[in-house]
Amino acid sequence: MMIRSKLISIVLLFFLTQCLYAQDILKALESESVERSLPIIATFKGTHISIGHSVETRKKGALEISWMNRFWNRRIPQGQTTQTFAADKLNSRVGFDYSLSDRFTLGSGYVSGYRSVDAYGKYRIFYQENGKNAFPLSITALQKVVFRGKSSIGDMEVSDSDKFATISQLLLARKISKNFSVQIAPSFIYRGEERARENVASGRFALGFGGRYKVGNHVSIVSEYYYVPNPVEFIDTFGAFSLGANWEISDLLLQFKLTNARNLAEDKTIIKTENNFNFRDGNLHFGFHATYFIQL
Repeated sequence: MMIRSKLISIVLLFFLTQCLYAQDILKALESESVERSLPIIATFKGTHISIGHSVETRKKGALEISWMNRFWNRRIPQGQTTQTFAADKLNSRVGFDYSLSDRFTLGSGYVSGYRSVDAYGKYRIFYQENGKNAFPLSITALQKVVFRGKSSIGDMEVSDSDKFATISQLLLARKISKNFSVQIAPSFIYRGEERARENVASGRFALGFGGRYKVGNHVSIVSEYYYVPNPVEFIDTFGAFSLGANWEISDLLLQFKLTNARNLAEDKTIIKTENNFNFRDGNLHFGFHATYFIQL
């Protein structure tokens, strides 16, 4: 009887020791998972918010094929005060983007409006993280070059060396919740075309603001606005603004928007948008953007 009691006591002590050891392991794992910072992904679903780039880069080996459009009508005759949405004007861009790594993407495209060709590099510097001592923002650097085949000042054709423009941006974004993300984009735009004008600066700063709010499993509302503190003086310009919706269909992202920006090259979109965002005088344009994603 005594031997049985000792045996039972030894077995109980063994199981109690194992339970305490298992609890210590669980506590250590929980502590490690809290302290370890994990990157937050899908701040925005696409590489563009609406009219400008987002902080997002694709996974290594990803190929994106995109088609952007702007539709608008001719200037409304004197006396007519409402938008007709007659799509007798069109500007479009076809683009290809490839991710060399999870952080680095190269892209190029052709814009029909001014027969311009563009190329860009985009590098993800930091990912927003969760966990203890996590980094609070996603930060991406973007450098883009545009060559405009058709460029003139009045009746004077601009030389080829002055048909180049560059766009330098630092994209800073935060995913505030699973449904809501925001971004700011300090930008510097250089336009060689302005060198041919007297007393006109070739470079200008701008600040972009963007946001996305998810309203369904595959649908989100997006908006963007660009503020230019030193706008050009030889024409009247307005801040580029857009309001639209994104719809995800498997590997296809469809973006629909209303915007006052006709052009699809950022150097003109950001600093040379000549229409205000309203329903008068043909200022409001419909935009459509389709992006197909292939993981090679």
